[in-house]
Amino acid sequence: METLTVDQILDASLTDWRRLAQGLHARYRTRDFRTGLALVDAAAQAAEDAGHHPDITLRYAAVEFALLSHDAGGVTDRDVELARRITAIAADLGVEATPRKLALVELGLDTAQVAALGPFWAALLTGAAKNVDGDDVVDPTGQAPLVWFQHTEPHETPRQRFHLDVWVPHDVADQRIAAAVAAGGTVVDDSPAPAFTVLADAEGNRACVCTCLGR
Repeated sequence: METLTVDQILDASLTDWRRLAQGLHARYRTRDFRTGLALVDAAAQAAEDAGHHPDITLRYAAVEFALLSHDAGGVTDRDVELARRITAIAADLGVEATPRKLALVELGLDTAQVAALGPFWAALLTGAAKNVDGDDVVDPTGQAPLVWFQHTEPHETPRQRFHLDVWVPHDVADQRIAAAVAAGGTVVDDSPAPAFTVLADAEGNRACVCTCLGR
């Protein structure tokens, strides 16, 4: 199946869902465990019927979904269709979507030695050195954040090597950046926006607020 562009995903008008780093994400405020379980059960049945399965996180007062066609390497029409089905299920249950509460954190590491570092971080974070996919360390259990390697020229230390990529919905980014600046941060570089904006704390430690736009 062909993967969809960001514009195609936005044109699908998935009001409950947002495209973050790779896939579609939704968060529903269920308020209690029983309602959350009912949402999970109905969504699981829809997934079985579609032959396509989201990642689901059930919490006491919320349920989170992530959809991605791993075999295609991106979001496809089947993700969009299942997202619409889950939206309808949530509406039937009277469950409120809270897309502005979504966030996803990844770790970026500057290095000129991806081949040497990848197996180490995979072994450390996942227990298996083989869990390297291209420039990414991926935890198949979903417990550790994704670590990606940013190619750079060899350089002398000290230099910041790690930085956080904080993925937020595209309609939340300005608010999140403003909140960080109000809390003592500074904008280091907003020229790549809306794809990402580089921020720094009072000591110069950097992080990026990332969105799906402009990619």
